[in-house]
Amino acid sequence: MKYGIVAFPSKKLQDLANTYRKRYDPHYAKITPHMTLKDSFEATDEDINSIVKQLDELAAKYAPLNIHASRISSFFPTTNAIYFRIDPTEQLEAFQYALKEKIPFGETKHVFVPHITIAQKMTASEHDDIFGQLRMTGVDEKDTIDRIHLLYQLEDGSWTTFETFRLTGAE
Repeated sequence: MKYGIVAFPSKKLQDLANTYRKRYDPHYAKITPHMTLKDSFEATDEDINSIVKQLDELAAKYAPLNIHASRISSFFPTTNAIYFRIDPTEQLEAFQYALKEKIPFGETKHVFVPHITIAQKMTASEHDDIFGQLRMTGVDEKDTIDRIHLLYQLEDGSWTTFETFRLTGAE
């Protein structure tokens, strides 16, 4: 089965992202706005027991994540995806690195760039037009994320929560 690890921002930030995702993200109905902490990976039921244990330990070690969506950016020319850029912090990078070390499943597809996708799978001309408009609008939202989620993918391609982990530590 395919799994992933994400953090969902507050409802306020999700609602803001969804104002764009409804129009520009074909995955709108498949997953709530989120920040990917670990790319999707395949795992067995036995693997998941170990992963859940590791996530419990990490959640007990790390404090809630303070994030700042500071601007609208794009992964162009790699992909035509547009996103809310989350400013990297030492805490966020340390947490993501610990996840990668403790849960060595799947391959790292990209360098970790904290973000919340708001538009994707567009043509180059659509991307240029929409990106220009959204950059002028901008974003400046601070948020605290106190939970991370282990998700699994359903047959229809949508994602649902397997287990939630509350961040209760001091780091």
